[in-house]
Amino acid sequence: MILAAGRGERMRPLTDRLPKPLLPAGGKPLIVWHLEALARAGFSKVVINTAHLGHLLPDQLGHGERWGLQIRYSAEMTALETAGGIAHALPLIDAPSFLVVNGDIWTTFDFASLRSHKPAGDDLAHLVLVSNPSQHPRGDFALDATDQRLHAAGADRRTFSGIGCYDRRLFENLADGQPAPLAPLLREAMQNGRVSGEFYAGIWHDIGTPERLSQLDDWLKSDRNPYEC
Repeated sequence: MILAAGRGERMRPLTDRLPKPLLPAGGKPLIVWHLEALARAGFSKVVINTAHLGHLLPDQLGHGERWGLQIRYSAEMTALETAGGIAHALPLIDAPSFLVVNGDIWTTFDFASLRSHKPAGDDLAHLVLVSNPSQHPRGDFALDATDQRLHAAGADRRTFSGIGCYDRRLFENLADGQPAPLAPLLREAMQNGRVSGEFYAGIWHDIGTPERLSQLDDWLKSDRNPYEC
């Protein structure tokens, strides 16, 4: 699943005319970089949630044939936040566990490493962490290197990349159509020792402002190999 329903307030005025995942970088929309990477990784079915200017996503992406994918859309009348949007899309996801990626990041992370990933045992989630960017220096979660458990508190907190694998049970108590953030669900699961994680040291960008989008666009159009880690 690709999360694409957010309003993108920090990206205005660019998002007054386009949903954030359709903003271009390096000659193609941000979300197309994800679709290409998912196809290379062997995925075949993708769900995209939509809200703000949501009709533009199927208009531009169609049903995924050009990437060898089957795209289905989960429309939200109003944005349901991350967990609410995932819960609303569950009828379109025919698997007990699934990959979710934020539509407003750019990364060279190899999704193939998570294609067959299932949260182990009684786990409810597996998250990919990255180094803390300058705009988020305190990080989100701490990774215990001995057992790969994630904790909400800790001395060495890293930033959640927006890439994770989730078990459907994480969302089973959410009412359909009601906004719900993801972080409280994850913190509760972490308290119960049911979230694993990994650290990714490669290229990752959070495209949260027009300035960061412009920097990414310039970098992708430069002579530097964008897949150099």
